[in-house]
Amino acid sequence: MTAAAPPGLVLVVEDEPAIADLVRLYLTRDGFGVHLERDGEAGLAAARRLRPVACVLDIALPGLAGTEICRRLRAAGDWTPVIFLTARDDEVDRVVGLELGADDYVTKPFSPRELLARLRAVLRRTAGTPAEQPRTLGAVTLDPARRTVTAGGTPVQLTSTEFDLLAHLMARPGRVFTREELLAGVWGYAAHAGTRTVDVHVAQVRAKLGPDSVIRTHRGVGYAADA
Repeated sequence: MTAAAPPGLVLVVEDEPAIADLVRLYLTRDGFGVHLERDGEAGLAAARRLRPVACVLDIALPGLAGTEICRRLRAAGDWTPVIFLTARDDEVDRVVGLELGADDYVTKPFSPRELLARLRAVLRRTAGTPAEQPRTLGAVTLDPARRTVTAGGTPVQLTSTEFDLLAHLMARPGRVFTREELLAGVWGYAAHAGTRTVDVHVAQVRAKLGPDSVIRTHRGVGYAADA
């Protein structure tokens, strides 16, 4: 019998020792390798050096904020899944984090089990479904196996969550999804996130697809993919 592959290495950048140790404990128990850093500069260097399967970043870090780490990774073409930890629950902070390319956002105090569930959900989405065939709608082609998107023949770089949102819509062209349905179907939960999360991700995908965007707004209802 072939042993299951290990989940991989997660980079945790958190300057509060109690929280960092708790996150490390739960991730280790679940089979993940964990590399811990306590300031932003060291965290960014570790992300570039170690190539983790995911990054769990506190926002308020010494030296370099978690949002800036994420921004610099995305600017360099690194789309490693990122989950933010923050003591702030202000919607503006949440939206800014998502706009910078984060995949999820957990507010302190949080349940370590919830963080673990969200991390696993992001990684499942990133793994994709190799059996699925590429989908084309209008000028947009999405390949679930390779997790690539092109618009008008030009490659488009999406975060894992942005990719999954587009894939979910393109899997059922013309079908209008409510924001609550998208939260459940793409993020895997609805109770812990506001529908603003969906709006921000839709806006990000549209901006990246440009004039070839296939996402349509159905006012008062939700979103659909249509050529």
